[in-house]
Amino acid sequence: MLLDEGDRRNVLDRYRYWSVGAIKADLDAHGRHDFEVAVENWTHDFNIGSMVRTANAFQARRVHIVGPHKWNRKGALMTELYQHVENHPSITELVECWRLRIAGEIAAARSQAAAIAFHMRESAGGVGGVDDAHGVDGVLGVGGADDVQGVGGVGSAYGIGGADGAVGANGIGGVGGTDGVNGADGIQRAGAAGGIGGGVDGTQGTSVAGVADGVENASGTAGRKAVQLARLAELDAKIAELEAARVIALDIVPGAVPMETYRFPKRCLMLFGAEGPGLSKKALELADDVVYISQFGSVRSINAGAAAAVSMHAWIAQHAVPQV
Repeated sequence: MLLDEGDRRNVLDRYRYWSVGAIKADLDAHGRHDFEVAVENWTHDFNIGSMVRTANAFQARRVHIVGPHKWNRKGALMTELYQHVENHPSITELVECWRLRIAGEIAAARSQAAAIAFHMRESAGGVGGVDDAHGVDGVLGVGGADDVQGVGGVGSAYGIGGADGAVGANGIGGVGGTDGVNGADGIQRAGAAGGIGGGVDGTQGTSVAGVADGVENASGTAGRKAVQLARLAELDAKIAELEAARVIALDIVPGAVPMETYRFPKRCLMLFGAEGPGLSKKALELADDVVYISQFGSVRSINAGAAAAVSMHAWIAQHAVPQV
């Protein structure tokens, strides 16, 4: 039918003739923003549709309808089909579910970080060790200050090249003695064919191929360690964001703070009330912060749908990457 009559839906040109499921999946794939919105549906407010449409425009992660499942969809212009819309019987149930989900994400991130740290400690027996958390100086590592069997460590035992390029602490096969030819005891160590330096008895050198393989392995391990450390940093940042998550009520009530000076946390749940009565007392009690939009005219409040749009865009202005 879309092909026969033309796609008249309120969608971007690139979504023309796409199915509803395909559009929703593409929005998910591009990544929804980290804020969620909830609206109390006790008066069957016509503004709910407008709020859902705005949530779609700003890519809200979820939309929550509190109260009766039936709500006024006219203003949404079918955008609810592209959103993740959830229904909740009460504001208490919604807030509890949201906080439990945040706690679960924190636990999951901490578990992932612990697993990475564990694997890094396990690999400390290879090349490049770790300390108790993220690690820098290894045992049996490459270039650690206290390396054992390290490459180029300071005072390394069984090492290839000590601090001055001479033999290791045990005097076993340094690469290049103090005079660049002889070992520590001044006896030239020819070593095996292709060897550099020599062993205790001058019969076994460190081959060039062996050194090259060791450097390659060390490089690969260092690369893996760098990736692991970067992932740990990402998880630390994610945990910090989740721990800062807050429930924010939007209403003009005593004790509220102006939106113009408020810093929205990246992860948050915004609560909106109905036109007229505003948010319920219970919603205000459960909120971590209450924020209002500064006004300068004669009216006490602006339209609920407009207030929701201003609030969502305030989050966008602080956290989202501008779209060209």
